Parts: sequence; structure tokens; C-alpha cells
Amino acid sequence: MVTKGNPGDNRNNRSSLSIFIIVGLCGFFYILGLWQRSGFGKGDSIAVEITKHTDCSVLSDLNYETHHDDDSGTPNSSDTQVREFKPCDDRYIDYTPCHDQARAMTFPRENMAYRERHCPPDDEKLYCLIPAPRGYSTPFSWPKSRDYVPYANAPYKSLTVEKAVQNWIQYEGNVFRFPGGGTQFPKGADAYIDELASVIPLDNGMVRTALDTGCGVASFGAYLFKKNVVAMSIAPRDSHEAQVQFALERGVPAIIGVLGTIMLPFPSGAFDMAHCSRCLIQWGANDGKYMKEVDRVLRPGGYWILSGPPINWKNSFQAWQRPEDELEEEQRQIEDTAKLLCWEKKYEKGEIAIWRKKLHNDCSEQDTQPQICETKNSDDVWYKKMKDCVTPSKPSGPWKPFQERLNVVPSRITSGFVPGVSEEAFEEDNRLWKKHVNAYKRINKIISSGRYRNIMDMNAGLGSFAAALESPKLWVMNVVPTIAEKANLGVIFERGLIGIYHDWCEAFSTYPRTYDLIHANGVFSLYKNVCNVEDILLEMDRILRPEGAVIFRDQADVLMQVKGIVKGMRWNTKMVDHEDGPLVSEKVLFAVKQYWVAGDNTTSSA
Repeated sequence: MVTKGNPGDNRNNRSSLSIFIIVGLCGFFYILGLWQRSGFGKGDSIAVEITKHTDCSVLSDLNYETHHDDDSGTPNSSDTQVREFKPCDDRYIDYTPCHDQARAMTFPRENMAYRERHCPPDDEKLYCLIPAPRGYSTPFSWPKSRDYVPYANAPYKSLTVEKAVQNWIQYEGNVFRFPGGGTQFPKGADAYIDELASVIPLDNGMVRTALDTGCGVASFGAYLFKKNVVAMSIAPRDSHEAQVQFALERGVPAIIGVLGTIMLPFPSGAFDMAHCSRCLIQWGANDGKYMKEVDRVLRPGGYWILSGPPINWKNSFQAWQRPEDELEEEQRQIEDTAKLLCWEKKYEKGEIAIWRKKLHNDCSEQDTQPQICETKNSDDVWYKKMKDCVTPSKPSGPWKPFQERLNVVPSRITSGFVPGVSEEAFEEDNRLWKKHVNAYKRINKIISSGRYRNIMDMNAGLGSFAAALESPKLWVMNVVPTIAEKANLGVIFERGLIGIYHDWCEAFSTYPRTYDLIHANGVFSLYKNVCNVEDILLEMDRILRPEGAVIFRDQADVLMQVKGIVKGMRWNTKMVDHEDGPLVSEKVLFAVKQYWVAGDNTTSSA
């Protein structure tokens, strides 16, 4: 995407006039490039050509590009042949390996089992690069991205017809517009959220994390950002076409997921609030098993909102075109399960009902007691069957507002619930990652500029990388690998951050091109001799946007192997020393994925 070599070596020979001319040209072309990527042009093709032929390294803070492939201060790589990965066929543009539609249809439909994760065996994995659609362009910056998405990035119009009267999404020229409406909030998401805020403390930071099941295009989560609430939105693959893809294009956290037969990939006691707006989940079925799973992931004192059927069925059954007795029984089951869980009903008006989970496990005043789950590790949820029992709540301190929660030692640590992590270790981890992130910003000068909205930390630890980056301009998906020594995801949620458990030997539950920046700290050392390095890197390439960035932090020999592989994946790289100097064996590898699209055999590299 840029010319190779280091033009800065000749700066002393340039005249003042030359520097003035270069500065002027770079400024002009940078502004032109920004306009081109605004979604109203034809993608990034013009900007790419400009960058290829213009030397802007004199203004290194304008943009982050991999100007160099020299790795000063690091071991020299041996002259080995680079394996070149070819583009996949165009039909794989939106390939989601573990949520493939054809594979899904071979599994039982009962309890939505076919919509869950079903990953391909090794002999069916694709060893090629997922192409971007023609005309793909960098998404708009937040908050504009909340309301507009370039049509070329997700060229699917079915929702504009199917949900035309519900204000989900509208097609306007070469962009989609999201008016902020929804099936259950015809007056707009703001008015709907304000009604919830009359009952739930959404304005003072006490409620920070939310789970939105059956999220649609995630307008609920998108507008919650105004309240400084971050929502994890989940929906099945193509129940409505590209809904999770639209959510991520808008800059809203989302994963492909469903309440089916296996537990949600979150720790117990994680979310401050859970929400379902006409999400079509049979909450009362299977003895209320889905409500018990919501109870598991809700922290003590957390809120559950249900809007739409069957709430207020007496006045709405005709509009819903459903039998009265069916809706009445459905609401009875929900009310009975909520009572069994010891939830207190706080509000019901129109088609909205709100319950609150008790702050303590004690429900002794009830005649009927729920069955308590017997488990030594309630956070061991990866591919575990959903249980028909109630998970005991972990020790939880008093609720704190978000900014205070971010850096204070979490109660899970002070109570000794995370073995091997002391209060001192937490504070040192926090300090260390502030130092690391400051070093990253000296190399990649646009990390905090708003250019990167959707960020992933592949090995999140205690969440201190995300805490050091915290900004309204971005959000971080904190991934805790299932093979990590300590299950710290509960600590991350308690800090007011979001995340997920995942095994990096498999594909992530998202569409291609959904992350702007990926951070991989020690990932390849962690997975050494566990699964194939190429598999992990190809998955990173799948979920990374064109011209998205990656930061690898690992041992030098590991990074040299990674560097050799990604050169064949159309990535530009630069390796630098640890911020404490060249004698530290840990190094940092910066990478940028080149811009290319389906049917394009060339790249943005000169």
C-alpha cells in the first residue's frame, strides 16, 4: 500500500521548498483519501493509488502504514520461501466457518441446535484468503457509522423490504441508513431506552454491560452507547439476512449466537442487564431453561427486560395474530419461572416488563425452591450443555459506577475467587498495560483517532489492554482463550468491559471483515503444539478489515515465524523491540492488511 524502503534517510538532502511541497501534497491527498473512504465514493481504489505513488513519511503522524520491512534490533530471518495464500472463490465473501448454512441444515432443528456452532473438520478448512466485496470501503467513523453503512460492504437488501414499516434499515443510494427504529420501539430507540431508564439506573454508570438476545441490526445496543452502556448483541446466522454483519459494520459489539442447547460463552454473573425485544425466544419452554441461563449470566441485582409477546397479550393478541390461550400460557410460564428464580418484577407497562435478580441467593421465603447446579467451576461453559438448574451467584461487592469499576480491584480478586491473582498483581498488570499501550501509540499514531472502532484482544488476561484504551470512540472484544490457565473473563466484566470465551483452534463467531484492530499478546506461544499457526492467522485475516491493523506481542522466534507466514497473506509488517530495549526477548510485530477485493489479483502494495 506504500512504497518500500526508508525515504527518511535522505531528508537532510531535501530543500525547504521540497519539504513544503511534499507536506502540501500529502495534506491534500490525505483529505482526498478521507473523502474517498467516506462511503460516498467507489471504495478505496483512488486512495490506494494515491498512497502507492506519494511519499508521506515526512508526516508520519498522519496515518499508520507499514513503510518499512526492515526489522532493526531483531534477529534476521532466514532466506526461506514464502508460501503465498491465494484468494478464495468469490462465493466465500461472507463465509462464517462455524455457522455455515449448508452444514447447519444437517443438524436437528429442535431447540435451535442447528443454529449453534458447528465447525468444519480439518480436511474441510479453507486455506485461502476471504476476499472483500467489490467496492468495499472503510466504514464511517463513529458516531456516523451508527446511522450509515456503505452498501458495498454488506450488499443485502432483503431487510429493507421485510422490515420496511418497522424502521430497521433503509436503502438510500450507495448507503444503508439505520433510523434507530425497531419492531418494539416505533418511536425510536432513544424513546424506548428513556422509558427503561425510568426504572433502571442507566444514567449514572451503575449499569454498564448489557446482553441483547435476538438483537436484529442492534439499534438497541447502538443507542445505549449514549448512556455509556456497552451491549453484547447476539443473533443467529441469517435468521434475518446479515443482521450481525450490519451490527458490526455500524460499530456495535455483536456475535453470531443463539440460545439453544449449549451454554452462552460468558462467565456467570457477567452482565448488569439482559434484554429481549421481540426476540422470538420461547422463554417459558423446557421448564424455563433459557431464563435460567439468563439468570446465570446476570450479576446479582441485574435487570432483565422483555418487550413484545407475550407481555400485555390481552390487548395485543389480535395485532400479533396469535391465539389468546397460547399467549396466556406463555406469559404464565414466564411469570412462574421468574418467581422460581426469585426475580422481583419492577415494571410492566404496555408491552414492556422488567424484572430484577436478587442481590443475594437467599430465596428461603418461597415455598418452591429451584434446583441448584452442582459444579466446581460455573465458568466452564465452552460447548457445555445448558443445565436445568440455577447457578449460585459468586461473591459480589456493591455496585460501582463504570469509571470507578474500570481500575478498582474487582471483588472477584479481593474475595480470592481468582487463584493466583492478588490485588498487587492486578495493579501491576494495569500499570504494565498502560505502558505497553503508550508504546503502541508511538508506533501506530492513529490508535486513538477513531480510525479503529471495533477492536479485539485475542488473549485478554485481566482486560488491562482494553482498560488502557478505553474511549467512547472504540470498544474492545476481550477474548479469553479456553486453554488459558486462569478463567479471568469474570474479572473483565466486573471492570465494566465485555468479552467472550473462545478456542482459537476454531473460527470466531463473526462475519468476515468485522474488526479494525486485533491485538495478539502471547497467542502463538499459548497455542504452540496445540493447533496450526496458519489456521489462527488465516482466521485473523478473515475477521480483519482491509487496511486493518494487527499488533503481535510474543517471543522473537515466534514472531519471526508469524512474520514469514503473513508475508504470503498480503500483509505488510514491521518488527520493533520491546519498549524496555533490545535485550528483552519479547518483541512486537506490527502488521497492516493490504487493500484488495474480489476479482482483484493485485494488492495495494507497491
